[in-house]
Amino acid sequence: EVLQSIREVNENSSVHGLIVQLPLDSIHRIDTEKVTNAVAPEKDVDGLTSINAGKLARGDLGDCFIPCTPNGCMELIRQTGWRHVLYDIDISRSCVPKCIDRLAREIGLLSNEVELYGKTKAKVHLEAIDRLRIQPDGKYVVVTGITPTPLGEGKSTTTIGLVQALGAHLNNNVFACVRQPSQGPTFGIKGGAAGGGYSQVIPMEEFNLHLTGDIHAITAANNLVAAAIDARIFHEATQSDKALFNRLVPLSGGHRTFSPVQINRLKKLGIEKSDPSTLTEEEITRFARLDIDPESITWQRVLDTNDRFLRKITIGQSPTEKGYTRTAQFDITVASEIMAVLALTSSLEDMKHRLAKMVVATSRNGEPVTTEDLGVCGALTVLMRDAIKPNLMQTLEGNPVFVHAGPFANIAHGNSSILADKIALKLVGPEGFVVTEAGFGADIGMEKFFNIKCRYSGLRPHVVVLVATVRALKMHGGGPSVTAGMPLPKEYTEENLELVEKGFCNLRKQVENTKHFGVPVVVAVNAFKTDTEAELQLICKLAKEAGAFDAVQCTHWADGGAGAVELGKAVQKAAEAPSNFRFLYDTELPVVDKIRIIAQKIYGADEIELLPEAQHKVHLYTKQGFGNLPICMAKTHLSLSHDAEKKGAPTGFVLPVRDIRASVGAGFLYPLVGTMPTIPGLPTRPCFYDIDLEPETGEVIGLF
Repeated sequence: EVLQSIREVNENSSVHGLIVQLPLDSIHRIDTEKVTNAVAPEKDVDGLTSINAGKLARGDLGDCFIPCTPNGCMELIRQTGWRHVLYDIDISRSCVPKCIDRLAREIGLLSNEVELYGKTKAKVHLEAIDRLRIQPDGKYVVVTGITPTPLGEGKSTTTIGLVQALGAHLNNNVFACVRQPSQGPTFGIKGGAAGGGYSQVIPMEEFNLHLTGDIHAITAANNLVAAAIDARIFHEATQSDKALFNRLVPLSGGHRTFSPVQINRLKKLGIEKSDPSTLTEEEITRFARLDIDPESITWQRVLDTNDRFLRKITIGQSPTEKGYTRTAQFDITVASEIMAVLALTSSLEDMKHRLAKMVVATSRNGEPVTTEDLGVCGALTVLMRDAIKPNLMQTLEGNPVFVHAGPFANIAHGNSSILADKIALKLVGPEGFVVTEAGFGADIGMEKFFNIKCRYSGLRPHVVVLVATVRALKMHGGGPSVTAGMPLPKEYTEENLELVEKGFCNLRKQVENTKHFGVPVVVAVNAFKTDTEAELQLICKLAKEAGAFDAVQCTHWADGGAGAVELGKAVQKAAEAPSNFRFLYDTELPVVDKIRIIAQKIYGADEIELLPEAQHKVHLYTKQGFGNLPICMAKTHLSLSHDAEKKGAPTGFVLPVRDIRASVGAGFLYPLVGTMPTIPGLPTRPCFYDIDLEPETGEVIGLF
């Protein structure tokens, strides 16, 4: 009887809508789904039929009825402008993520290419690259920003918001590729790095903490090298040549045998022998003694914690070390060369080769000492065998994200892994997009993205997205300093077009820096609630006049992908525009010339000044054959210059280079500009004050 009544209404042209009141009130058992699906979809004003509910779930909002009660609530929110402010972790938990194996299937990965780590994260095997080898690559987009300020610019949030816009709202295949954050800043002052608001990687506590253990693997591998260096110096200092050789090549079954890594050392020394008993005394000495100069050691121990008291330490204090002490230090793990190797490697074989080439010190006769010389390179590859696989996660709106590698951008090259980018570019296909983020400002992370990462990957980007905010430009224009935890001065919360225009010099310089590489740049103005329309429009106008392909306002923190749709459209158009990608310098140029080009063209310096130690290293590394490596400047991220206090776009300065070090395995030289700690310290009130675990639910609280 009910079905007959529904059919009559369906066929009655004078009735435009029908609501089935639930629950069905009857003494008889009635199939609710059968009744609701009997309603003609075009008259189903409650949106309960499978057709309307399916279209709603798929996002076809213009082609279905939306249930009136939640739709009315959303309309009330829009009309009143009311928004309940949630913490990032609350927003993250409000969304139930897809099971990661389902996401892997959706993006085209096979089950044997995915290694599950619970329900929300997985590692992807490198065999996927081989299977997808003939698949054309998608469009390659890098997100960078103006020179950072304590007010924040929102590069990570913009990266995720753009991916959500391109995918969930503009129906493209899309992938985000981001770095894994260090736990130092997570528990220190910065907090997490999963994005924020309604544009973040989820679950954010998994993202910001251990993830799948890659950083711990790097810590273990790095410190194994450090232990090997000091142990080797100790044993060489306390043993004769013969005793040292006999212990390095011990008797087994009545005879001695070289290990493969020792055979490689013999070949490096020009000794073409494989039988230990045939070595002469002179060959035994050359083989057994690395003769490391302790003053030349560049390899430090690492820890993924902010700890200022490890910046300078003395090791070897125990009586068992027989008086062998030296001054050393700790770096933060993400500054380790092994992290840079992970980010720049192209295969397991390539990683093994790079790990073996890492130079840790110089011998007393001026020869570079490598991890292969120490015999530890094979063990490093074993420790890193799982870390090389990219980690798969997702955005709040269900888009795939690779989280892989996490080198800092001020003391390393500051970009996620080449392997993750390459797999993602194959998976999205020729019409899809891969969006990656370069650390800190365009003068730091983007310059290294182009000159180091793209040089080794062979990939060519289609678009640069340059993120700016009104309040950050106000600070570059001379706005007052801010103090964490204190209210913002009125200059940042009230309209001030003059201050915005003064600070625009920094954005103009970063647009200019982008254009050095011949890639179209789209400026994303990340809007905050205190910004005025006049301020936002002024930035967009000035950015276009400065040569940006386009400049658009974004509200992705508050609105998710919907708030970055215009940015997504601008990126799509820019990706079709002509591009004339080029490197900033030829690696065959002398080391000093490469440093000068970066300083003058990217930073705006008049000249560079090499202090005596830097001059010595230029001579040493050129002599050792490392002079043709790209340059990775280690410089403050808080200014275009070497002085963190100089905001805007300073000019007329001389850039001082106090030292140069070699990351031969990673494949770059890194000049040290000014003084810069390689392990951060904790502030007076670190983030860990607010971080805790809820025992009953097992939930992490206090992360942001």
